Amino acid sequence: MTTPSAIQGPHQQIPMTSASEAFLSQLLDRLWDRYRQRVAYVQAYEKVVSESGATFVNDHIAFRTIACQHPLTGICTLSRIFEALGYRAAGCYHFEDKQLSAIHFQHPNGKFPKLFISELKVWELNEILQAMILKSVRTHRLPISEESLTKILRCELLGENEREQLLQLVLNEFHELPWNLPEKFEVEAVNRVSQYAAWVLVHGYNVNHFTSLINSHGVPALQDIDRTVAALRNVAVPMKAEIEGAVGSKLRQTATEAVVIDVDISKFGVRTTMPWTYAYFELAERGEVIDPETGNRARFEGFLGPQATQLFEMTRLSR
Repeated sequence: MTTPSAIQGPHQQIPMTSASEAFLSQLLDRLWDRYRQRVAYVQAYEKVVSESGATFVNDHIAFRTIACQHPLTGICTLSRIFEALGYRAAGCYHFEDKQLSAIHFQHPNGKFPKLFISELKVWELNEILQAMILKSVRTHRLPISEESLTKILRCELLGENEREQLLQLVLNEFHELPWNLPEKFEVEAVNRVSQYAAWVLVHGYNVNHFTSLINSHGVPALQDIDRTVAALRNVAVPMKAEIEGAVGSKLRQTATEAVVIDVDISKFGVRTTMPWTYAYFELAERGEVIDPETGNRARFEGFLGPQATQLFEMTRLSR
């Protein structure tokens, strides 16, 4: 297992001005470390960037959740942790045909990545599907406590050991499945209607993807998304067939294919494993827009619903 001191993730390069930002940087890099160990395509990207003399900046991180009333779960389950660290909601998105909503969050320190947290609205599904999903979600662990959120908010008051314990507690919220293991046949049945729901049932709140900001590369060989895709294909990284967004538009996105990993599952009450899609690595190239308040040109920092819809499909399990 990688020790905290050995982790050299992309967020440690961010100039930090407070204990809160240092805590956030450690959290994001620990999430990155587990993600990159699971997604081999990331390491191929890192090699391409290193050999080209380019710079990697993480544009955004995506998380998936399931929205229920009893217990109360969804975007808020994760967003409150990040809001205690300074993030604020910056945009809302709706995907009616997928029964999904999402909010993207930004940090006052613009060097930190944006967050894109989505949720599946269970009450919009048919009753049989609801029952299968709720069977797992009803066993959801208790949410992170108010006491812990207060400690996150005021982490500058904590000693080094207490901060490390708090960091591990927060990481467990992402890395440990928040409910009892779902039954294999139920996950497969749910997947036939909502691959998003099946994904969350087996992965919980693990990172769905990190994202390279193409604009940060800073070298001609990788100066746009087309050249970066070509470079990755040249080292046998399987890529999404299309790039979403026209040349010169305010946002162009694509991704690697999703890797498949073994996930823990229950089969008639017995713990076992099965292969399931996990995560992909996304590429985003951001264009400029005119700021309606100032009239100045600025980089577009939001998201586009139709493009996000296509990227949701990257974790569909092929059988």
